[in-house]
Amino acid sequence: MSFEPFAPAVYQNRREKLRARMRQAGHKALLVSHAANRFYLSGFELSDSQCNESSGMLLIRVDGPDKLLTDPRFLDAARRLWPEDDIFIYAGQRFAQIREFLSKTHSGPIAFESRAMSVDTHGHLRESLDLAPTHGLVEELRRFKEPEELKRLELSCAVNERVMRAAPDVLLPGRSEGEIAWRLEQLFRDFGATELAFSPIVAVDANAALPHAEPGRDVVKDECMVLVDMGGRYAEYNSDQTRTFWVGNRPPDHFRKALELTQQAQAKAIKAIRPGLTFAEAYQAARGYFERFGVEKAFTHALGHGIGLETHEFPSLSPVAQGTLEPGMVVTVEPGLYYPEWGGIRWEHMVAVTEDGCRILGQGA
Repeated sequence: MSFEPFAPAVYQNRREKLRARMRQAGHKALLVSHAANRFYLSGFELSDSQCNESSGMLLIRVDGPDKLLTDPRFLDAARRLWPEDDIFIYAGQRFAQIREFLSKTHSGPIAFESRAMSVDTHGHLRESLDLAPTHGLVEELRRFKEPEELKRLELSCAVNERVMRAAPDVLLPGRSEGEIAWRLEQLFRDFGATELAFSPIVAVDANAALPHAEPGRDVVKDECMVLVDMGGRYAEYNSDQTRTFWVGNRPPDHFRKALELTQQAQAKAIKAIRPGLTFAEAYQAARGYFERFGVEKAFTHALGHGIGLETHEFPSLSPVAQGTLEPGMVVTVEPGLYYPEWGGIRWEHMVAVTEDGCRILGQGA
């Protein structure tokens, strides 16, 4: 299934909502440099080509018009999305050109995304600009998924479900973690994903005790465990799922018990998730179940995180996170138990918070 880009009116509506937030915060202009925020507001370039490069920025003004700043490589792409009169192309001495353009375009302080702009870029721009740090203006909008976003997240998660259901046929004795990761990535692409959402995790036996294990040369054997944590990007939206498998017919008692406890802790958390529940309470729903069986110390991370254009978005379902769940949020629910001596168990679903609870995504795959 192919997806068309969002209509220009969708991006315009998002920018109008942002303008309202800017007025409340006392900002007349905002320089958007975070890639996912830039895309959310314009449809322009979801990712920067390299971690030390930028595909461009948006200047959003309370009084408009908004401007798209980029370099010549992206001119044709920008023209497809943005009025050419409102595109500024910089080249060569880009910071000097950007400073001059912004100074002519807007007088007064310009807010910038403090968690996204590098110290180096900030240092160059502040030479002649009055910059005011801010955070969360766009992210606060992105945490509530629009109906079309929910549809795309559902479909993205369905791709992931198909991969996880096919995984047992890939987890064959003699194959290395790295080979399995590659074969599963091929399945993501066969099923329609354009790329992986993040670097894959395929971990055999004790390696699974590392929550962010990297696939290596360790080989699957008869009667061993394999943890797989992978996600894909479909229609621009990410999925993220974890399953823990036993290769063979004789899983030991410690594996079966840890898997059952993890799945039950997840079920408790999913049942508890609803509007008004705090992020910390969602975490505690799983941890409290582990506490009943004295295994809570083996649960070493948060319960989950928001997901959408990025794999990790607001909110975090951690014991110290502030805030409450609300309809339209999409979060992962991924409790785990980790034992360095033999491995670890994690089980993960994505859920959308509804008006009266939550809904597991991708189940119709």
